[in-house]
Amino acid sequence: MAEIEEKIKNVALAEELSSRYLSYAMSTIVARSLPDVRDGLKPVHRRLLFAMRQLHLDPKSGFKKCARVVGDVIGKYHPHGDSAVYQAMARLAQDFSVRYPLVDGQGNFGNIDGDGPAAMRYTEARLTEFAIALMDGLNDDAVDFRDTYDGEETEPVVMPGAVPNLLCNGSSGIAVGMATNIPPHNLSEVCDALLLLIEKPDIDIEPLVRKVRGPDFPTGGVIVDKFSTILDAYTQGKGNFRIRAKWEKEDLGMGQYQIVVTEIPYQVVKSKLIEKIAILLQEKKVPLLNDVRDESAHDVRIVLEPKNRNVDASMLMELLFKQTELESKFNMNMNVLDSDGVPRVMSLKEVLQEFLRHRHIVLQRRSNYRLQKINNRLEILSGYLIAYLNLDEVIRIIREEEDSKSVLMQRFELSENQAESILNMKLRSLRKLEEMEIRREFDDLSAEKGDLEALLADENLRWQKVAEEIKAIREKFGKKTALGRRRTEFSEVADDIEISIEAMVEKEPITVILSQKGWIRCMKGHTPLNEEFKFKDDDSLLMAIHAQTTDKIVLFDTSGKFFNISGSEIPSGRGFGQPLRLMVDLGNNDNISDMFVFEPKTSYLIASNTGRGFVVDENHILAQTRNGRKIMNVADGEKTVFCKKITGDMVAVIGDNRKLLVFKIEEIPTMARGRGVTLQKYKDGGLSDIQIFKESEGFTYTRAGGTKTETDLMTWLGHRAQVGKLAPFGFPKNNKFLKD
Repeated sequence: MAEIEEKIKNVALAEELSSRYLSYAMSTIVARSLPDVRDGLKPVHRRLLFAMRQLHLDPKSGFKKCARVVGDVIGKYHPHGDSAVYQAMARLAQDFSVRYPLVDGQGNFGNIDGDGPAAMRYTEARLTEFAIALMDGLNDDAVDFRDTYDGEETEPVVMPGAVPNLLCNGSSGIAVGMATNIPPHNLSEVCDALLLLIEKPDIDIEPLVRKVRGPDFPTGGVIVDKFSTILDAYTQGKGNFRIRAKWEKEDLGMGQYQIVVTEIPYQVVKSKLIEKIAILLQEKKVPLLNDVRDESAHDVRIVLEPKNRNVDASMLMELLFKQTELESKFNMNMNVLDSDGVPRVMSLKEVLQEFLRHRHIVLQRRSNYRLQKINNRLEILSGYLIAYLNLDEVIRIIREEEDSKSVLMQRFELSENQAESILNMKLRSLRKLEEMEIRREFDDLSAEKGDLEALLADENLRWQKVAEEIKAIREKFGKKTALGRRRTEFSEVADDIEISIEAMVEKEPITVILSQKGWIRCMKGHTPLNEEFKFKDDDSLLMAIHAQTTDKIVLFDTSGKFFNISGSEIPSGRGFGQPLRLMVDLGNNDNISDMFVFEPKTSYLIASNTGRGFVVDENHILAQTRNGRKIMNVADGEKTVFCKKITGDMVAVIGDNRKLLVFKIEEIPTMARGRGVTLQKYKDGGLSDIQIFKESEGFTYTRAGGTKTETDLMTWLGHRAQVGKLAPFGFPKNNKFLKD
């Protein structure tokens, strides 16, 4: 018991939690989530490739079951779940996920529709040429090795990385408190940037970005960012890339056409994309899109069928770009582990510099390793040559001396390795021809040794050698090959293209009819507004207007809200239409005060029944959702009753008390939202009617025998918030300027 108590330590819980969470966080960051800047691999990917190399699964050999590979990985190098390891392996084989696949898969490895790979007992795999290039030099002491988790094997700390895998294939991962998301790039363009950086180490980042150009996604698509945006992203190591689907217009003859999407943005699941378009089509949010079909086989082919030939294809696609993943954003975050294992966000230039520094170190280590091998071989060859020059004496010593090895070393001043090699020579190697081969090999190795010593002594020569290696990789995997051609294109578009409904909908005249009970419908053509329209037995006309199918219809309710509906969305036919409340969220106790066609660059005077009001411009009357847009605040018992288009410089208001007031409209403030100011002062009653007019023309009202226009305004002219004077003789008894 005493021994146990001695081992108990008093520690602060906060400090212990902090320490242990930090250990967990660093383990997640370094050993799981972030790639190494030198080879672009996370530990699980590095161990997968190394295990496949140990199984001799090179491109020229046969395939082996993925279960065999996964078993070796989790048994020897990576003590984690087999499912996670297999998913990582499967992704390396997906040509729609990885720009330059590292695993050559045979069987079902998933598809762009989001289906997962088959079980690992069914699929087979081997390495690709790209993966072989990534590991080239592992046998030449190019990188350090460390013990595996159980100490029975060794594994590479980092791959030699003849190819710039981090930028070519990208990477993504979420750690503790940080994440990484690096897009894939084109190998040829990355190699061009590397060669430029070798030539001009102090170059600015802009020329490097012009060489790299931007991401090159395996699924193609079109990047629609400006160069300045791309440059800023690569300079900071963080930024967004807008990717759009690639589409074309197929002519079907007789003026008909269909749109075919051939490439979709990176990491977009095709089946979910089509499902989203179908939902929008069902909800009638994509005007005049008749159908969507998936005709894809190995290549992507999504067919969009418009309802008629008048639909503008570009505008239709702009609408789909805004509402679906036909346009998506890739959020780049080049957060990687540097050569010291420290996580940090790097710019494009820093990533390229780290790769070149790694290749320079690999070149030095491989050269030293080769030089050591040559020296060892030259030592043995020089011993062979001594043996050939003294062949008879060597044979005699071997036959007669008891300790022939020691005698040979003493007699001919040989090293232990040389003496051992002579003693291990086969009799058939004593031919004269063999002596000539040894002399030729000795001369070749001596020349190679001189070249290696010169290389190791001159840094400029080493950088020339690195450049040659990069050129060789560019030639092997460059744009001349099917794998290396650029897939993602570039196209600058405006940041905010205004989608014209007129381009999407066939323009036709309609008459919009709204009933007292809140039923709305439209009739084709502009019928007279005083016509007897048919309604249900207990219903009647509230208001009717002339419009076009391309117009936006604005509705203003008694609570101070504006609603918008498209003329093309209003139900038509011989029936009674449909309840307006199915199209907009109109309150249970609210009714429509006014309905009119939206006109750009127009202002409106809105007012309540208590005589308060203000001016609002057209930017504030458009609602983005069916909930409407609240503009005027009203008190209990107060209702908004007027929304008048401003067509002049004067306003005439009349109250229930028949007092009429005329004042300049400039006295009414323009507001985005509020309760407004007092237009006319009342003792009893409220506002009855409003008319806006030009001072030179006067206001007009209905009287017996027709209408009359008052141009002499002195009697009623005043300022806002005054009481006014009695209306002129003959003014309508209902206190309305004109008949509805």
